[in-house]
Amino acid sequence: MTNHPTDHVPHGYGVSAETLAPTSQDLLVLSRQLGRQVRDVVEIPARCVCGNPLVAATAPRLSNGTPFPTVFYLAHPVITQAASRLEAAGLMYRMTDRIAEEPETARAYEAAHRNYLAERERIGAATGIGEVPEIEGISAGGMPTRVKCLHAVLGHTLSVGPGVNPFGDETLAAIEQWWTPEQCACDPAWRDAED
Repeated sequence: MTNHPTDHVPHGYGVSAETLAPTSQDLLVLSRQLGRQVRDVVEIPARCVCGNPLVAATAPRLSNGTPFPTVFYLAHPVITQAASRLEAAGLMYRMTDRIAEEPETARAYEAAHRNYLAERERIGAATGIGEVPEIEGISAGGMPTRVKCLHAVLGHTLSVGPGVNPFGDETLAAIEQWWTPEQCACDPAWRDAED
C-alpha cells in the first residue's frame, strides 16, 4: 500500500481526498472481487455507495518492473459482467464506427485519451515512479482511435467522473439495468476477516 501526499482533488464516483488512499481492507476486498491477490494499487478512484472499491488505480510500472498502461482497473464483478454483456453484444464496434462518423465525438474521445495519460502521469509522479517510456502515448481501451474495451472506458469514467470520456459515460448509462452508482451490489463476504 502506498500513501502519498497529493493536492489532487478526486472526481470519481463515491470518493473524496480522504478516501482515495487504499486501506488494507480495500486491498482485501479488491483481491476477493478479482479472485487473486492485487498488487501495486495506489489509489481507489471510485467507490460503491457502501464504501467498497469499484476501481483500482494501479501504478504505471508494477513493482516487478513491468509497464502497466491500464491505470484504472475495473474491479467490481457485477460491473465487469455488465460491461462484458455489452461487449458480447458488439457495443464497442458501434462506438468505434461513431469515431469516424461524428467529429465532435472523436474530439471528445481524443480529449479523454489525453486525460487518461495525464492521470497516469499524475499517479506516476505522486508515487515516485515517474515516466514510463515503454507506454508513452498509450492510454487504454483503444483510445483515441477505437473502442476495444468497455471495461477500460467505464473504469475511466468511474474514476474521473462524468463528462470526460464519452464512451465511458455511455457505457455507464447502458449498464443501468444491472448496476448504477446509487446502488450497492457488493457481496458482504468480501469484507469478512481473512480466514
